[in-house]
This record gives sequence, C-alpha cells and structure tokens, in this order.
Amino acid sequence: MKTRQKAEKFLNSWAYEAMNAGIPALAKVAKTIMSYRSGLLTYFDHKITNAPVEGLVNKIKTLKRQTYGFRDMEYSKLRLYHLHQQRYSLSG
Repeated sequence: MKTRQKAEKFLNSWAYEAMNAGIPALAKVAKTIMSYRSGLLTYFDHKITNAPVEGLVNKIKTLKRQTYGFRDMEYSKLRLYHLHQQRYSLSG
C-alpha cells in the first residue's frame, strides 16, 4: 500500500473477513495482527523497518550452526567480529 489510509482500510477489511471466515486459527491470526496494528501502521509515518537487524540475527544464527562443535571459542568470536564482511554463497 502506498498510504497509511489505504493500508489501514485494507488491514481492517482483511481482519474482518478473516474473523468471519469461520476458521478459528485464521481468526486467531487476525486478532494477533490487529493487536499489532498501530505498530504495523507506524511504518507509513517513519518508513523505517527492522529488516537490517533481522538480517544480522539470521547471519548470527547461521554462524552458530557453522561453528557448532568447535572447541576454540576465540575462533568463533573472531568470526562473529568479521560477520559483517561475510557474503553468503550457495555453494557448499
């Protein structure tokens, strides 16, 4: 959505339909999303997301899996310090 008003209208419409669909799990999801409504719509006021932080957390989790079983904690710490320079590759 391009504007907060359009996003708010869409969100309200979707939540109404989800809650009245007769599917309890979908109604629960809609209720949860509506509890975060103000935070979700704040994006349209400030245009800031937490995507960079989520990306960093994902890199840290990947690093933890890669270093599982290493006994040298200093090596793991060094890899963490240089994490921002790493690039993902699809090759093994």
